[in-house]
Amino acid sequence: MRAFTVQRYGDKAGARPTEMPEPQVGADDILVRIHAAGVNPLDLKIRDGEFKAILPYRFPLILGNDLAGVVDRVGSAVTRFAPGDEVYARPDKSRIGTFAELIAVHQDDLAPKPATLTMTEAASLPLVALTAWQALVERAHVQPGQQVLIHAGAGGLGSIAIQLAKHLGAHVATTASTAKADLVKGFGADVVVDYRQQDFETVLSGYDVVLDSLGGENLTKSLRVLKPGGTAISVAGPPDPAFARELGANPLLRLATTVLSLPVRRRAKRRGVRYSFLFMKASGAQLRELTPLIDTGKIRPVIDRVFPFEETRQALEYVERGRPKAGKVVVEMT
Repeated sequence: MRAFTVQRYGDKAGARPTEMPEPQVGADDILVRIHAAGVNPLDLKIRDGEFKAILPYRFPLILGNDLAGVVDRVGSAVTRFAPGDEVYARPDKSRIGTFAELIAVHQDDLAPKPATLTMTEAASLPLVALTAWQALVERAHVQPGQQVLIHAGAGGLGSIAIQLAKHLGAHVATTASTAKADLVKGFGADVVVDYRQQDFETVLSGYDVVLDSLGGENLTKSLRVLKPGGTAISVAGPPDPAFARELGANPLLRLATTVLSLPVRRRAKRRGVRYSFLFMKASGAQLRELTPLIDTGKIRPVIDRVFPFEETRQALEYVERGRPKAGKVVVEMT
């Protein structure tokens, strides 16, 4: 099968389409013929080895963390899917590889594709939609009337998180350039802070939840806009001990996460707020909860650009250079 692979961490020049063996299908697995795959900053981080201490992949490695496609065949224990079903998924972190013609996915990680979406639209959603759900619903338990700040509202994650937060009944603020203010207001943002002209921590205060996708100083400032008891959830900040425990990490890695996250956890404690690192999990069940929101238009995909499979490297470079104006980049296999 055709697949886009890297040969070693950090090897941008060696990343290329190549021929790979078809995946083996276990009893609980579903072989999916991929029609389209979303491109995420996570793909770049994995390629560059940023997670090699916790996700030791084998090479050659097929990149890709989002998919939409059609069930090709199923394992002997599969009960919920049949050949020909249209599906979408974010594969488990240990079984990535959606920049390919085929992938084997555990049945628990797969969900029927939203009926109202094309394959390309559906492929843009799993990773960011699951991240937004796990941050706002599962972890923050956002309630109607709460104030939620979502950074980078025009981005792949931000655009979906704003829509989900509004569905949950929150008052939503976001950061975006003036040129994108109308766009993010269209997603449902109530307040837009132009990060080029304003410092959001001087404009916003008393927020219940912040979803941070930038890390660094942006995360530090985010702690200061929270009210006592508030929560900052970051997908870009330092991993915390809770993440290490969830991962089942060895003692050395648990110690490393404790040390790395100590400064931000101390700052949070001094302000009476909470810091939480989120590395989203694959979940077909949560995708099935999201699907009705998608099919009724409460959450709609936002796609910036589509590349053919042969230009997967260019798609990654496009994301790496920060070129997307809004939403996701997608690679089409067919």
